[in-house]
Amino acid sequence: MKAKDLCRYIMTVTQKSPKQYRFTFTTRMQNLSMDIIEEIYLANETFVGGIEAKGKAQKRLDLQHSAMTKARLLAFIAQLALEQKAILPKQYGQISMQTTDVLNLLGAWMKSDRNRFSY
Repeated sequence: MKAKDLCRYIMTVTQKSPKQYRFTFTTRMQNLSMDIIEEIYLANETFVGGIEAKGKAQKRLDLQHSAMTKARLLAFIAQLALEQKAILPKQYGQISMQTTDVLNLLGAWMKSDRNRFSY
């Protein structure tokens, strides 16, 4: 849910960005926010069980790690966008706060999976 909220906010903010940043910061932030949601869904849909449980657990962990990396990258690009005045300080603050929420929830999910699947 937090990742979806982040994506919605990114889409709203980037619609109002200056045209000169449309193909740099704007598109990149939009794509990363959608990639995060995609990887969360893929990880969530990876059923861990049966004969190949260990391999599936690793695949799920890899998707979770990838989503975390993309969330950190999104925060960095948002910071660059702020420095170049492509977004406002208030917008950056909101993106930063929402990204932190996503990172915290992903971290808790990964910890829960480690305890559950013992890998």
